[in-house]
Amino acid sequence: MSLRSLSFRSSNASSGMGVAVDSKSTFLELKRKKVHRYVIFMIDEKKKEVVVEKTGGPGESYDDFTAALPGNDCRYAVYDFDFVTEDNCQKSKIFFISWSPSVSRIRSKMLYATSKDRFRHELDGVHYEIQATDPTEMDLEVLRDRAN
Repeated sequence: MSLRSLSFRSSNASSGMGVAVDSKSTFLELKRKKVHRYVIFMIDEKKKEVVVEKTGGPGESYDDFTAALPGNDCRYAVYDFDFVTEDNCQKSKIFFISWSPSVSRIRSKMLYATSKDRFRHELDGVHYEIQATDPTEMDLEVLRDRAN
């Protein structure tokens, strides 16, 4: 059995979704080593765990990130937002985004909604959380406003 296939199982009876070891370690790579600009996570219903679907390199833009999200299915994501303060200081804030487009299946919306708190709790170091049902709710300006 590989390390990637191990998962932490939740005692949460409503969703029962675990968190793959790889999901947590990939988040820590984003947080500590800055090797990813973003990480997109999906729920693998067969494995009953949250797994990494895609990562974006440090040079990728916010447009690259939003283009990587599916238009018709739910996902979780973390985005490392770099910005400069009014005092000209370089800062970085990590956003957790719960992406649930209005056109996604009801079953998918419910599964992601009931599993979110458990998964979000595993990601120590997130500064802000955004729930979005369409791209305007997570526009780059929304991140800028929240970070300042």
